[in-house]
Amino acid sequence: MATLSASRQRALFRKYARNIKYFMMLLSICLIVYTLPKQAKFRYEYEKGRIWNQKDLVSPYNFAILKTSQELATDQDAALRTITPIYQLLPDVPDQQLNGYKNDFEIKWHNAGINERLKERYLTTGYNLLKTIYNSGVLTLVSKYQHGDGNYTIRILFKNIATDKNTTDLYTHERAMAYCNQQLQASPDINKAFLLDIIDDRIQNTLSYDDKLTQKFENEVLDGLSLTRGMVQKGEVIVAKGSVINDEVYQKLESYKKAFEDNARVNGNPNLVLLGQFLLVAIAVGLLMIFLYLFRKDIYADNRLVSLILLVVTAMLATLSWSIRVQLPSIYYIPYCIVPIIIRILFDTRLALNIHLLVVLIAGFFVPNSFEFAYFEITAGMVAIYSIKNLVRRDQFLVSALIITFTYFVSFIGICFIREGTFINIEWMDFFPFVVSVLLTLLAYPLIYAFEQVFQITSEITLIELTNTNAPLLRQLAFNAPGTFQHSLQVANLAENAIYTIGGNSLLVRAGALYHDIGKIENPLYFIENQNSGFNPHDKLSYEESAQIIIRHVSNGIEMARKERLPEIVIDFIRTHHGNTRVDYFYQSYLKNFPEKLIDENIFRYPGPIPFSKETGVLMLADSVEAASRSLREPDEQSINDLVDRIVSYKLNQGQLNDSNITLKDIETIKTIFKKMLMSIYHVRIDY
Repeated sequence: MATLSASRQRALFRKYARNIKYFMMLLSICLIVYTLPKQAKFRYEYEKGRIWNQKDLVSPYNFAILKTSQELATDQDAALRTITPIYQLLPDVPDQQLNGYKNDFEIKWHNAGINERLKERYLTTGYNLLKTIYNSGVLTLVSKYQHGDGNYTIRILFKNIATDKNTTDLYTHERAMAYCNQQLQASPDINKAFLLDIIDDRIQNTLSYDDKLTQKFENEVLDGLSLTRGMVQKGEVIVAKGSVINDEVYQKLESYKKAFEDNARVNGNPNLVLLGQFLLVAIAVGLLMIFLYLFRKDIYADNRLVSLILLVVTAMLATLSWSIRVQLPSIYYIPYCIVPIIIRILFDTRLALNIHLLVVLIAGFFVPNSFEFAYFEITAGMVAIYSIKNLVRRDQFLVSALIITFTYFVSFIGICFIREGTFINIEWMDFFPFVVSVLLTLLAYPLIYAFEQVFQITSEITLIELTNTNAPLLRQLAFNAPGTFQHSLQVANLAENAIYTIGGNSLLVRAGALYHDIGKIENPLYFIENQNSGFNPHDKLSYEESAQIIIRHVSNGIEMARKERLPEIVIDFIRTHHGNTRVDYFYQSYLKNFPEKLIDENIFRYPGPIPFSKETGVLMLADSVEAASRSLREPDEQSINDLVDRIVSYKLNQGQLNDSNITLKDIETIKTIFKKMLMSIYHVRIDY
């Protein structure tokens, strides 16, 4: 069977990219719908203590009023109190223990040092005490049946014959020893300690608690309890408009909701429920794709990134469905804020907010108190996104977690005030799930790393690591080409301030600026900023060779960056920081010295491409301006202004910024920032 070449496979992927995108969308919708609870959605939202603002709710059919959990617990407790625990009689125990008593007595008597004439009295006294105890019976009390004075009635089974007794008439081990001690008090001439020691070893239960049989009777009683109390008749008003939803009305509404869901399950068409869920989810996913198409075409065109977004959305909704299916004590244990944080770090703020809103909207159809749920999660998600708008330190994750927790807490307090109208009745343990949710949100950090590795995405966390000047490549640059390293630092400062002002990813620009000239590590002395001894190796080379060495630092940098596995988004800065401009010094020198010769201009031209984003465009300008500023003999305000204007105009005239999405207004802002910073660098005093 023939195999397709790699290039042919890529061509097929490009050809069918749209079909693949549609397939991923359909697969995501189907997976979400598959995991969602398959039940009809009750149309009314209600809470205790709130006003019923809708029209009178009239029952469309008869239904039973369910007991509350507290009522069920009370009924179950009362029913269990009627259960008589079962004990099995062990008839062989008394004879075994009495015979054992005689043997123990004979063994211990010889070492007791008591007068031999008292032996028979000692033996008989202990034997009679044990016999009295065993004639009554010995058992161990079970704490769950002890009420009041601690005694309770038991049912003793022996050969299928049941006898009822109260534990008052029976002995426990402690009671038996207390009885023996009391009886021996009347005989001061008997060594009480000697006799009690032997008796203690021979008091064993003659009645054994039968937990299995007792539990069977308890289950039968509990199964027979009624789960309802009363009925609501067809046509009866469940709740009138304007009335307060008190405990009684609330329980009627809960019962009506249960009856509605049961009725829909029996009489409703499950295929229509499935279709409804499919339509709702399809609209949400469709809106997400429309947003990407309109506002983030770069993501929309990359099926790899689309698949990541759909995976995150599907996984979150599947987790929510799982929590509903297993009936977690609270749906707020689920870390909903993890989605906007992951999307914000990997992409941008607008996309993160858009996706979070859509996820919460879908989830709202399947959770109780959907308005409260939506308020909690939308506000917390927005805070999560805003708190890491500019991620420059890792500890911002912890700060963000604290801010999210505070937001949850304020929302929780506010909703409790609306619901209860009092501070005293707030159930503070209800806030615990929110704390767990925030702690689980910190899992975003390892998940982001996993997504980066699998989907080949560069997050701001990775950029933070790359901008550490102790990174291997930057250390190598600082050691082998210190002049270039200092140049890169200055370019990073210029570009970062400019892009921050006009809007863009300042962290990405800084990373790109630090690495844009790493190709100069190969031949550092061929670049003027690294020449300290006055020796210039270009003096021994032709202009064409010199130009090629200078141009080659771009390709060398790309090769080194890929060897060190730098992200492609950073390598783009290496590739574009000179665009397709000429190495003018050597080109003009060649024309001046060899005017009669024809020369291929491309020998002196960088391969490009030209910058294709704001960030790469700003870096090109910062690189050119910073390098040119080093040639100023007496830098002052006028010379710096002229230099910046000249460099920027040259790049514009050469068409180097045509694809960078930088406006003329941005250009003016960039020039102002460059001038101000260069004057600060060269300590130029401004007249004022």
